[in-house]
Amino acid sequence: MIPVERHQKILSLITERGVVSISELMETLGVSHMTVRRDVQKLEQDGLLLSVSGGVRSPERLAAEPSHQDKSVMFSQQKDAIGRLAAQQIPHNSCIYLDAGTTTLSLARQLAARDDLLIVTNDFVIAGFLIESSQCRMIHTGGTLCRENCSCVGEAAAQALRNLFIDIAFVSASSWSLRGLSTPNEDKVAVKRAIVAASSKRILLSDTSKYGRIATYLATPLTVFDSIITDDGLPIAAQDALRKIDVEVLVAR
Repeated sequence: MIPVERHQKILSLITERGVVSISELMETLGVSHMTVRRDVQKLEQDGLLLSVSGGVRSPERLAAEPSHQDKSVMFSQQKDAIGRLAAQQIPHNSCIYLDAGTTTLSLARQLAARDDLLIVTNDFVIAGFLIESSQCRMIHTGGTLCRENCSCVGEAAAQALRNLFIDIAFVSASSWSLRGLSTPNEDKVAVKRAIVAASSKRILLSDTSKYGRIATYLATPLTVFDSIITDDGLPIAAQDALRKIDVEVLVAR
């Protein structure tokens, strides 16, 4: 059986059963553990499956993003730890971008005592917090209002970012896999791509509940990131795969 046939068979089994063990794949395909692992790695990099302990499963499809209010009460401890670690990555007098999201809001809260930064954001909640609690200079991108996420999206927001030089961009994600960041909202794609182009360093901030999800629009591949700051729930196989593409994994505890 050639690789393409094996890949089709693996995906067919996952579709039928939901979760399939590595040992089942070895027996069904009649190949070695190493061959199955190579096949799984290729399919995971393409965003077609997700490695779990002892096996593989289909990625979870995200049809719509939760609202800012819903996200604010989810995985708050992990987000706070990610925010603390992210704050340690910011040198004095930096220009940084905080993408819309509750994890980046956790980072903003860690910056309240600083007055040396220029902070760019498309998020109204982050902007409101910084206005009240920080002496840092701030730029809001403006753009089309996304009420559910209390942020600006679309071409106007993207163009504002293209006109800036950002030292470090802290990017959020509602869904990501080894293939890259995806979103169910097409208007967010331009903003993600614009900040990637405008930044010297790019760091993805995401708790591991977002990993293994896919959405309709691929915003950017993971290879554009210098590092990912996440919690300790990211599978070892995913961490190893990220390091192979030169993306540093920083685990917040």
